[in-house]
Amino acid sequence: MSDTTAVERDTDELVRDSQRAALRLANVNEATRNEALRSIADALREEEAAILDANARDVSAAEDLLAQGEYTQALVDRLKLDAAKIESIAEMVESVAEQEDPLGRTIAARELDEGLDLYRVSVPLGVVATVFESRPDALVQIAALALKSGNAVILKGGSEASESNRVLHRIIEEATAEISDIPDGWAGLVEAHEEVDRLLELDDQIDLVMPRGSSEFVSYIQDTTQIPVLGHTEGICHVYVDEAADLEMAEDVAFDAKVQYPAVCNAVETLLVNESVAAEFLPDLVKRYEDAGVELRGDAAVREIVDVGTANDDDWDTEYGDLELSIAVVDDVYEAIDHVNAHGSKHTESIVTEDDSAAEAFMTGIDAASVFHNASTRFADGYRYGLGAEVGISTGKVHARGPVGLEGLTTYKYYLEGDGHLVASYSGDDALPYTHRELDAQWTPGEN
Repeated sequence: MSDTTAVERDTDELVRDSQRAALRLANVNEATRNEALRSIADALREEEAAILDANARDVSAAEDLLAQGEYTQALVDRLKLDAAKIESIAEMVESVAEQEDPLGRTIAARELDEGLDLYRVSVPLGVVATVFESRPDALVQIAALALKSGNAVILKGGSEASESNRVLHRIIEEATAEISDIPDGWAGLVEAHEEVDRLLELDDQIDLVMPRGSSEFVSYIQDTTQIPVLGHTEGICHVYVDEAADLEMAEDVAFDAKVQYPAVCNAVETLLVNESVAAEFLPDLVKRYEDAGVELRGDAAVREIVDVGTANDDDWDTEYGDLELSIAVVDDVYEAIDHVNAHGSKHTESIVTEDDSAAEAFMTGIDAASVFHNASTRFADGYRYGLGAEVGISTGKVHARGPVGLEGLTTYKYYLEGDGHLVASYSGDDALPYTHRELDAQWTPGEN
């Protein structure tokens, strides 16, 4: 039997296990799901040493490849775990447990006729496959959200984090195996590219694919599969400093958006400055950036004010993921809007201004999942949004947009409660009328 056939066989079995688990997990009550999540959080703390040991092996290998020029510093930074990070991951899992149950919510209720009531109720998607980058904490975030929302999940992390991912997956499996009613197989792990290729063929068994990576990678997934794809792509984010900005505030926002953690998708990559404040604003900010080790590039107007490198056309379309930043001077808010819509990735954009009309023009004119006023782009995050965590940030517009939390992992069913009602009664010369009256009611099985 060839290796390809063996991979297909094993992958098919994993997906069948996931399907069975998804059907069972959809009917597990919230208290049990929360108990399982808290068990995962406790296990992460208890197994800190094993996690750090595995992560150290990943980081060591990554640093060797960094030295060879094959990896970036940003990738290595995203890969690293420490005790504080593990504690924050455990707290994240607990915060997911504390979120309101996304399942069984009555989204809408309508009386079709007396005793014939229609309910639209939230339910899990089913089986979700995810392919994500080097951050090992992403595995735990995704698994926690899947469990809380009643979905089975198939996880594929980057090879650079393989040691960390194996340990984290084992911890999750073992922690939830102790909880009655949590089905085996609800969280699967794959590692080989051939397994991913096989997953993408199983459009009748997998309900959603969520890739996290470059635009090219997400496009490849979309072009390769008929499974619905919810893509998390690049974060080419902007901060625009308006002519009516509080410049002290603007400096702090622009600095935080780049320097606080530059390796993530919600860090700013291009700073736009209104020409009327550029000469006053840029010198102090540039010095602050340079003191923090930021490599700066600017257009011609910027270089007339400060001594920075030259920004070329490619820079406006680049996600650096590091201490690098491009700066441009614009005439007004409308030129800023045009620049962002031409070069942004529809992720997160921010305007700093005290002019409400300029803020409104920017926020309504920008095509992005999140648009901020007087705030750092770094706030674009599921945890900070109060979602508990996020599976990823969707830059598309269908099904879910922005940080995808529990609600983004649900769909709905229509439940109709009747008492022997027949369509024939509503047809013909003596047809009964439909009332179509909106109800303020929750679905309860067998009651109407």
